Amino acid sequence: MDLNFEHILFIDVETVPQYASYADVPEAMKKLWEKKSAYFRTEEQRPEDVYERAGIWAEFGRIICLSAGFIYRHNGQPTLRLKSFAGHNEKALLQGFCRMLAAFIAKKKNVRLCAHNGKEFDFPYIARRLLINSLPLPEALDVAGRKPWETLFLDTMELWKFGDYKHFCSLELLTTVLNIDTPKDDIDGSQVASVYYIDGDLPRIIRYCEKDVLAVAQLLLRYRGQALLDKVESVTGTNAQI
Repeated sequence: MDLNFEHILFIDVETVPQYASYADVPEAMKKLWEKKSAYFRTEEQRPEDVYERAGIWAEFGRIICLSAGFIYRHNGQPTLRLKSFAGHNEKALLQGFCRMLAAFIAKKKNVRLCAHNGKEFDFPYIARRLLINSLPLPEALDVAGRKPWETLFLDTMELWKFGDYKHFCSLELLTTVLNIDTPKDDIDGSQVASVYYIDGDLPRIIRYCEKDVLAVAQLLLRYRGQALLDKVESVTGTNAQI
């Protein structure tokens, strides 16, 4: 596979249940969650007992942080430039991401999106939440009618499978075995909802999300036998461009 790393946008999303507690969920959605959760909860568990997992499904959760980054050369040194879109207004952060994505594609052309388990989670989750928020799908995420080889997605977990369709390997495990700094040195995905709803610490979630993006970029570099990144810069500010 011939890859131009400067044309790859590495992304990661952090999601939470739509509501802070099950008591806040509208009755219609409670009934639907009862049906959905019946597939994985035990006989002893009630729907409310597993509501903390609702953030995994785009129909019951929402995005609170979407981080993106790309590699460019700064004074001859490969550098990962990061930008995060985060906040309580999901529609606004999705609009910000889509504007950035359009600008990046206009500059780079032939852009690929890369995430860990992105084909199963990040890419479809973003697309579904865009539609739920009545926002148009960017062409890069609109895969309807495309053949698998026509999509512009890269998935570091899929690449690690080497044809083994049933193999799942977490980002934490892969970074550990490949001697890459783990992004899970503070919190992990299972703690995001409590950090958001209980601690109210969105900056901590942003830092965690950006570390995931860095880890994905490092994985792809390691897969290709290239040197890992030493330099990372994060762009701040609502109107800052990636």
